[in-house]
Amino acid sequence: MIVRPHTLYFLGIGGIGMSALARYYRRQGARVAGYDRVRSALTDQLTAEGIEVQFTEDPDAIPADLRTRKDVLVVRTPAVPPTSPLHLHWQAVGARIVKRSELLGAITRDHRTIAVAGTHGKTTVSTMLAHLLHEGGTPINAFLGGISANYGSNVLLDAQARMNVVEADEFDRSFLHLQPSEAIITSMDPDHLDIYGSPGSMFAAYAEFAALCSGRLLVNERIVDRIPGAESYGFGPEAGSRAANVRVEEGAYRFDLHTDRGRLEEIRLGMPGRHNVENAVAAASMAMHLGVRPDQVRASLASFRGVERRFQTIVEEPGTVLIDDYAHHPTELAAAIGSARELYPGRRLLGIFQPHLYSRTRDLAAGFAQSLALLDELILLDIYPAREAPIPGIDAQWLLEQVPLGAKSFSSKDGLIDELERRDLDVVLMLGAGDIDRLMPHVARSLRKHVRP
Repeated sequence: MIVRPHTLYFLGIGGIGMSALARYYRRQGARVAGYDRVRSALTDQLTAEGIEVQFTEDPDAIPADLRTRKDVLVVRTPAVPPTSPLHLHWQAVGARIVKRSELLGAITRDHRTIAVAGTHGKTTVSTMLAHLLHEGGTPINAFLGGISANYGSNVLLDAQARMNVVEADEFDRSFLHLQPSEAIITSMDPDHLDIYGSPGSMFAAYAEFAALCSGRLLVNERIVDRIPGAESYGFGPEAGSRAANVRVEEGAYRFDLHTDRGRLEEIRLGMPGRHNVENAVAAASMAMHLGVRPDQVRASLASFRGVERRFQTIVEEPGTVLIDDYAHHPTELAAAIGSARELYPGRRLLGIFQPHLYSRTRDLAAGFAQSLALLDELILLDIYPAREAPIPGIDAQWLLEQVPLGAKSFSSKDGLIDELERRDLDVVLMLGAGDIDRLMPHVARSLRKHVRP
């Protein structure tokens, strides 16, 4: 049992999930410090909020008055290995070290918690649901896996909250630390096979997560048969909650929403992407189940501005479009490319993709090749290793050879802008979950040179 800590140290505090917890405890009045490998906009925000952040693994950089205290609760993430000098230091001190997921589970145990899980879609659905509840007047705490464009934050905090919305991460079976009162499962495409070993083992973990839910369980229609007793949502006529009459008008998606609580016609979604219409069905259905009025749902879906790096439009000028998307799984890539085709029919799509993890690239290579072939042109960057060591024979060139596309090439990150300057650009998609986002300002400047008068 984790009692309310008064002093915390986060190993990997700049991570999206870790920083949300750090902000929560700082708001609660706790002393919060931590380490991250590189400075970022997020770590700058944490520092501005009174959180002490160091960027070296030297234990001597830990605030002096914390360095030898056993009562510091140390929170870890897999991004920082157990061999880290900081991890070893806190072990030697005798401080308690817990996983991020354990701490999130402890926070959410005492209040009604709605957890959103899935290989993809969970960040958008949880952020959308939090927005619908917040705009509908429900006090909530929300712990999100991305930066909400509406709030400029990955956490929503309300001192009056008796309800939590959380993103339930399947990596390392983290979501099994939660005990949700309601839950949504968006997808269960095989991923993290370095952790699970096989798709069957991953499916079993999702079933275990579903069994932890004590109330309403809403599951995507494509996988609902794997979760007995769940309600379905999607596009199909048999789905319990569904979108119908989906179309693009004036650059925005419109649809009719059918749920067990009635029908809402002519909804306008403030975020692009057909896959986000499906996400909106899940969020809206759950929000109405939790008491948000239909008219509030309609208004809030229209005002929802999305999540940073989730099909986010960076540049939209005459003849030139730049979209940024976190897609790092074949299904996510296909959804992003398909949505771009629908929004910009007849336009030429160039995708710049940075694969994430050697093991994922190896395990899902056939799917990556199939999805990337949906583009007109492909530029492939080196694999972002994250927590992994290289795997012999698995690299970007190996993947590139498998993509059945004529207009394909490899580029280093340093050479990307020069590569783009040589091309006639139309619609460009930046795709990947590594550090590709750091190239975005440079790519945006390059594309604006192509704007037609």
